[in-house]
Amino acid sequence: MSSARSVPTDGGGGLGHNPFGALSSSGLPSLPQGAARAAPQTLGKQTEAQSIRKIPSLNRGRVDIVRETGGRGGKTVTVVSGFVGIGEPEKDRLAKRMRAACGCGGTVKEGRIEIQGDQREKIAEILAEAGFRPVFAGG
Repeated sequence: MSSARSVPTDGGGGLGHNPFGALSSSGLPSLPQGAARAAPQTLGKQTEAQSIRKIPSLNRGRVDIVRETGGRGGKTVTVVSGFVGIGEPEKDRLAKRMRAACGCGGTVKEGRIEIQGDQREKIAEILAEAGFRPVFAGG
């Protein structure tokens, strides 16, 4: 089934002229060399940047973790409130991390993060990693 309009599939020729190929052989000055980057120092198996990420360098304030059941048909919800200085997008990112870690649903309502079920311990770990100081309040 050969047609007169077949497209060759043998790879064809090169892509054409390289506009930067003549820079090294011409009398033009060479491009400046960038500053050499130092390799990250390793601390055991971790690099310096990885170890810094695990240690929260700033205290982002106290947040309250409360378990609520009232007005929810008897279902338990973990509520995180008391955020100071962070906006809605960061609360959404924190809520997404909490939902993924807990394997349940949740939302951000009225500046508070609500996660389904009693997930206080897991949520406290996530908040501590993010630099907050979680405090268990209420029942």
